[in-house]
Amino acid sequence: MSLIRLEKISRRYQMGGETIHALREVSLDIQRGEYVAIMGPSGSGKSTLMNLIGCLDTPTSGSYDLNGVPVSQMGDNQLAEIRNREIGFIFQTFNLLPRADALRNVELPLIYAGKPAGERRRIALEVLAGVGLANRVHHKPNEMSGGQRQRVAVARALANRPSLLLADEPTGNLDSKTGREILTLFDELHQKGHTIIVVTHEESVARNARRIIRILDGLIASDEPVASHGPTTGTHPPDPDGHAAASSPMAP
Repeated sequence: MSLIRLEKISRRYQMGGETIHALREVSLDIQRGEYVAIMGPSGSGKSTLMNLIGCLDTPTSGSYDLNGVPVSQMGDNQLAEIRNREIGFIFQTFNLLPRADALRNVELPLIYAGKPAGERRRIALEVLAGVGLANRVHHKPNEMSGGQRQRVAVARALANRPSLLLADEPTGNLDSKTGREILTLFDELHQKGHTIIVVTHEESVARNARRIIRILDGLIASDEPVASHGPTTGTHPPDPDGHAAASSPMAP
């Protein structure tokens, strides 16, 4: 079963007397464990597609199943629950609470999920350690570098062990060296079995993924594997004895 299945998804907007066709009967399957980049120029429909996949918007027509659950006709409250439980968001601008330390920022989605305080702290410490920030848990965003802030954002996205990590221009506010470090972190998460979708306009960022979907005029213009990475896999890498790698705190 696909993690994401879109069937003839369309999204139309009314602007005055004009109808804008942002997406036109797009059909798409993404399997669990894939690492996918979505690219397209401004106005292509890639942001609309991201918003639909992230349950931030609903389609005008068509169907969307996420992890086997039909979400395309859900109301706002149901969508909010799906977003909290199934999707970890990573934003270009980090979207961290400026007066809260890293630990509190990562605990936030766990609070919304109703986790008790002790469990929240344990999970937040685990995922912060998993992204290399065990020694920064009590630092506030203004006490960290851009790369460290983005790692906090990644840890926050991982906190509820979501089915999907959805990253919107995750290196857009970072210098090239720090951006490469974040992409290396995404590689590590993918190797642990996470499903990752990155929305980007940067070819170098997209080619870090294993599959690139290009959107143009509300349609899928191409959908191809990244040749340098070989075939896409969603499994845990085997250990030297041939067994699947054990799950870590960051595993879904």
